[in-house]
Amino acid sequence: MARHTKSKPKIFVLDTNIILHDYKAIRKFKDNDIVIPIAVIEELDKFKKGNDNLAYNARGFMRDMDRITDGVGFGTDGIPIGKGLGKIRIEPNHPFPEDMRDLFKDDIQDHRILSTAIWIRDNNPDRFVALVTKDINLRMKSKAAGMEVQDYMTDRVEEEKVENSVKEVQILQDIDYGVLQELAYGPENSIAWDKISESRPRPNQLYKIVQDKTTVCARFDAVTDKVVLVKTHVVYGIKPLNVEQKFAIDACLNPDIKLVSMTGGAGTGKTLIALASALEQARDYDQIILTRPTVVLGNQDIGFLPGDQKTKMSPFIQPLMDNLNVIKSRFKSGSKEALRLDAMLKEEKLLISPLAYIRGRSLGRVFFICDEAQNLTPNEIKTIITRAGEGTKMVFTGDIFQIDQPYLDQWSNGLTHLNEKMGGQRIFEHVFLRVGERSELSDLAAKLL
Repeated sequence: MARHTKSKPKIFVLDTNIILHDYKAIRKFKDNDIVIPIAVIEELDKFKKGNDNLAYNARGFMRDMDRITDGVGFGTDGIPIGKGLGKIRIEPNHPFPEDMRDLFKDDIQDHRILSTAIWIRDNNPDRFVALVTKDINLRMKSKAAGMEVQDYMTDRVEEEKVENSVKEVQILQDIDYGVLQELAYGPENSIAWDKISESRPRPNQLYKIVQDKTTVCARFDAVTDKVVLVKTHVVYGIKPLNVEQKFAIDACLNPDIKLVSMTGGAGTGKTLIALASALEQARDYDQIILTRPTVVLGNQDIGFLPGDQKTKMSPFIQPLMDNLNVIKSRFKSGSKEALRLDAMLKEEKLLISPLAYIRGRSLGRVFFICDEAQNLTPNEIKTIITRAGEGTKMVFTGDIFQIDQPYLDQWSNGLTHLNEKMGGQRIFEHVFLRVGERSELSDLAAKLL
């Protein structure tokens, strides 16, 4: 670092996955310069068709570049990105230095991007140059080649904040017996917050109050400015089996909370609770939508799957149908509840669909549930929530430690981003479900395997 002149801006070479993750990334590097290898443009061309987020970002970046370069050539130094920002240019492919050509024999796009980054570094000895990629393998290759390499950190949530998101329930002990009685059995089932806290809690702070063998659940209600009792609710035949599920159902039923996030491992009941709560309130909404992102192994489009559209969608819809069948099993065949579910499905008042088929809709008076939300990028989460119309409630569920997208992790995925940015808002509540309730076998496997 000592050989770089401080007065000159840095140069960042962007990999394709940075743009597919955030097409506005070129505007997130302050006054530093950006280089886009021509290999990246070639890769983006393969992603531009389709309705998924990758295609959206590929097209968005190319449109942005077209605006920036309108009537202007890149020249040797590049062109300004915007006010207060650096310059950008597209760099042709360059070979590896002679002493590295035997190390990277395969002619693949990753190697073209890396060799171009090395060429830029070697031809700018007075400036700091780094390759920016979310591809861990490419980062390893870059380090092996002696190339400075970084992850895209703009939307990465600090590790400490991720750890705090699983500790949002405060456990209180030795609370005055009279205060506890007022909360649990008083006429309003509420108490002033200063009776259990020295400072005003943030909205929807959750409490687990333990006294002897009694456990009382409570939540700080910013509307009434009081700590209120969280009661046990049975929703469409589903009863909470632990404290966290009790909090989750309460959040889903609360009309003042428009956005709910539920995280936790497999079998903790996230999707089941969200769906049962929605069915319990079906009369309050025009439609219930249960969806999930379509993540195909190998980043292949669903078109490669055999069969018609319904058959192609079956692998993505089936896990959602499994939750619906669990609820249906609570009622006898032919009961009014079971018949009502069948009628809702037939009339599409209850719609179960992959997320790709929900895009572009305006969601008014909808109870919207997005399962496996950890596979969404922060921009996708934002795009979905900004489509919420009047009377809509949104619930996002997922496990931030079980991510199927190759360029997301527990610090940069959309669900983590949602919890960090929306935490403390009056209309938002996050619940972390700790205990697996699927079966003894499932819970044991989650702990030991």
